[in-house]
Amino acid sequence: MVTVGTSENFDAILNGDKPVFVDFWATWCGPCRMVSPFVEQLAEQYGDRIAFVKVDVDEEPGLAQRFRVASIPNLVLLKDGEIVEQSAGARPKAMLEQMLQQVL
Repeated sequence: MVTVGTSENFDAILNGDKPVFVDFWATWCGPCRMVSPFVEQLAEQYGDRIAFVKVDVDEEPGLAQRFRVASIPNLVLLKDGEIVEQSAGARPKAMLEQMLQQVL
């Protein structure tokens, strides 16, 4: 399951007991729509071990600014509240899966 990240729930997710994978995106972003199915598939596969969050940068500009998101899609992997890896631009599913392996 992918959770919609908001300024109200984000810190609670970040402070949970799982690593967190965040997809910063927007509805108008073509590459974001390309990555979205991969994020959904990975959430089904790894959701028991990693929390998956999607943050709409238009709805939550404060969260985007907090992570210095300059371009989207912007994918951020966090463990214990610290950034493990951050990647801008569309990536193939295999590359996203490699990213996740760092926290498993």
